[in-house]
Amino acid sequence: MSDPAIAVATQQILMAAQHPEQQPVVKTFFDEKTFTASHVVHDPQTLIAAVIDSVLDYDPASGRIKYDSAQKIVDYVRAEKLQVAWQLETHAHADHLSAAPWLQEQLGGKLGIGANIVEVQKVFGKIFNADTRFARDGSQFDHLFVDGEQFKLGNLNAIALHVPGHTPADMAFIIGDAAFIGDTLFMPDYGTARADFPGGDARMLYRSIRRLLSLPAETRLFLCHDYKAPHRDTYAWETTVGAERAHNVHVHEGVSEDDFVNMRTSRDATLALPNLIMPSVQVNIRGGHMPEPEDNGTSYIKIPINKL
Repeated sequence: MSDPAIAVATQQILMAAQHPEQQPVVKTFFDEKTFTASHVVHDPQTLIAAVIDSVLDYDPASGRIKYDSAQKIVDYVRAEKLQVAWQLETHAHADHLSAAPWLQEQLGGKLGIGANIVEVQKVFGKIFNADTRFARDGSQFDHLFVDGEQFKLGNLNAIALHVPGHTPADMAFIIGDAAFIGDTLFMPDYGTARADFPGGDARMLYRSIRRLLSLPAETRLFLCHDYKAPHRDTYAWETTVGAERAHNVHVHEGVSEDDFVNMRTSRDATLALPNLIMPSVQVNIRGGHMPEPEDNGTSYIKIPINKL
């Protein structure tokens, strides 16, 4: 079957590969505490930028938040004289809190996420027994991207691809020849994202990955996480479609859908939940805002017992 969105993305990537002015500049900020790579991507001609998957510093023992990680992004954007048009989230993360609202205050930019965030809001709204003040319609975000939606970052062509499986709402954002693919693939020596969270689906993840790997081999892939595979001493977050096709330990060429699903399901059954899943999901489904304050003016993170 033809895939119109992939066809558009492929043409965009091939054009950018031939024209350096259509290749974005990417600066990555890696947070070792959550193993998260946040990216600032900008058009070298207009200096229009997007911040992708930012991190808010959160101490679970005290419930205190800080902005040290996000401040590094602010300092870089200001030093490079960039103008932020977008604060993009590839999905509602379960391992770190988003700093997008604070970064909007500092730098501007519209907050965007995939349209299927409403599914995630409905599922986790029930899990956390959120009250009626929590809207389950995606209204906490400025823009909800749909599959194949084209947009611009300065003079750069960009397209959003729906790549569910890790969660129902995962999106990949392809800007020029660079694809920001969230939690789908990791570095080739580490494999793929888990698919056992509520709404996750290993079979759907396989199909999303195959979709991404149908892009041109030279496509630059920027990942959301790295955990350092055995025998590797440094963190890494950039690879290519070609490298993933040839060497990904979970899903290289020749791995069937059924084999992947069996592997992913068995592996996921051995994994503990992320340390910050409770605060992260409650905050991130709200667009990075804290839960609604209670009558004493304080926000609280709920911990459901025997629910996840």
